[in-house]
Amino acid sequence: MSKVLIVGAGGVGGVVTHKCAQHPEVFSEICLASRNQDKCRAIAAQLDRPIQTAQVDADDVEALVALIESFQPDVLIHVALPYQDLTIMEACLRTGVPYLDTANYEHPDEAKFEYKEQWAFQDRYAEAGNMATLGCGFDPGMTNIYCAYAQKNLFDEIHHIDILDANGGDHGYPFATNFNPEINIREITAKGRYWEEGEWKETDPLAVKRTFDFDGIGEKDLYLLYHEEMESLCQNIKGLKRIRFWMTFSDKYITHLKVLENVGMTSIEPIKVGNAEIAPLEFLKAVLPDPASLGPRTKGKTNIGIIADGIKDGKRRKVHIYNICDHEACYREVQSQAISYTTGVPAVTGAMLMLEGIWKGAGVFNVEQLDPDPFMDRIGDMGLPWQVVELDPDHDPLA
Repeated sequence: MSKVLIVGAGGVGGVVTHKCAQHPEVFSEICLASRNQDKCRAIAAQLDRPIQTAQVDADDVEALVALIESFQPDVLIHVALPYQDLTIMEACLRTGVPYLDTANYEHPDEAKFEYKEQWAFQDRYAEAGNMATLGCGFDPGMTNIYCAYAQKNLFDEIHHIDILDANGGDHGYPFATNFNPEINIREITAKGRYWEEGEWKETDPLAVKRTFDFDGIGEKDLYLLYHEEMESLCQNIKGLKRIRFWMTFSDKYITHLKVLENVGMTSIEPIKVGNAEIAPLEFLKAVLPDPASLGPRTKGKTNIGIIADGIKDGKRRKVHIYNICDHEACYREVQSQAISYTTGVPAVTGAMLMLEGIWKGAGVFNVEQLDPDPFMDRIGDMGLPWQVVELDPDHDPLA
């Protein structure tokens, strides 16, 4: 029985808190903290068991240290903003508390996310005998673990990986994002990148498009993006020759996004309005629907997974490993839509494995560096069942 401190009370924070509360045999005490304690109290009111709540500024290392020392958790799950990865990692290092997050560090003043600053904690965490687990959401997270599982159990060599993220849900709004609008729009409007033959190759934003027929949701348009898990997977999947990331968007979504971009609303450069300065993207975030509010109105399913292509026993093999998640079922269980659910459930599962000593080590780890088998054995019962479908190795579904 262990104590967990959850930092972040958005859509994912709500899922993580619900799922931890469902497992008192592991998480005997829970504290949910956020800059806005009222959001924590609202989530706490949804639960069948009491938890603690707290106010904390996750940009303030000293405030985080004080909260950690007061509550004395056995693990910290960070599901606040990726801008706050470094301060929370620092606070965990100072207090000796194991750390887990779902997204890598993003620079507040630059549309760029990378692992460099988090990997820089490696020596200090190793010397302290502490553990940091990075990117334990769905993508990154489950997709990384699918790759590790395929490498360990299904292939002798993996040559190509395509990560496919499809959301077939409909929330009824003309335009809204399913997770933090600022992070979501920064990702989509950045140049696309993929890794091939040892180097990164770049494309214009949303310039590369394919169509794929997804189990459970049908045919969808996919766009090539740069996504953070590729940065670690290209280092940790041996023999890899190419890795790409694809995400689905509707024509309506792309049209709205292009209009907003054309009029400058996706810029992160502050502009002066009267006596105040504000980045247009921050203003846009404030007027768009809160992703946490989408749960009761979202219908449909997600299908997220990987296609891995390689060699097994001297023969070509290609498999599709994926999960299908139902928005309405997620809302009935934890009052959230499936995007938050698919991110929050892996975080709780990873924290369980850390607390039970199944995932262990001193240092900073991306999830594909840890044993995938116990995670894959457990994640279905936690709410994200998965399947492996054999594909024709001579047919390219993304050609």
